[in-house]
Amino acid sequence: MTAYIRWVSALSRGAAVISLLLLAAAILVVTQMVVIRYFLNASTVWQTEFVIYALVAMTFLASPYVLMEKGHVNVDLLQMALKRPWKEFMQSLAGLIGLAFAAMLAWSGWTYFEEAWSYDWTTDTVWALPLWIPLLPLPVGIGLMTLQYIAELAKIWGAHE
Repeated sequence: MTAYIRWVSALSRGAAVISLLLLAAAILVVTQMVVIRYFLNASTVWQTEFVIYALVAMTFLASPYVLMEKGHVNVDLLQMALKRPWKEFMQSLAGLIGLAFAAMLAWSGWTYFEEAWSYDWTTDTVWALPLWIPLLPLPVGIGLMTLQYIAELAKIWGAHE
């Protein structure tokens, strides 16, 4: 199980790096958009849409890393007051609920992505970006978060060995 945890952690870190690159790209595109609009007095077509999709993709792709680093918002006042077996029980319960939610979201995201791919859907903008491109980060990011939940549960259950 240790190899699985290391493998999933590496994937989560890789997705986080991609998230950082998307953030950097969004910053550059916003800067380029400002220059084109206000200094060159020209219109922009794809920039706003790109920035929105990049930030949403960044959020989904960074979520497994945030889970791995325990960065999600949580209320742990009760959990911190409990003794070890009850604390592990609560962590396991929360992890199993999160795993179930993430698995369902990843599956439904994959279904939506697959429909967009199969039917050649595009965005309803001038840019007409193929819709599968902005939809792909949902099943990938949340799918990785599902794998990360399994690794986090394995850490809890293997902690007392």
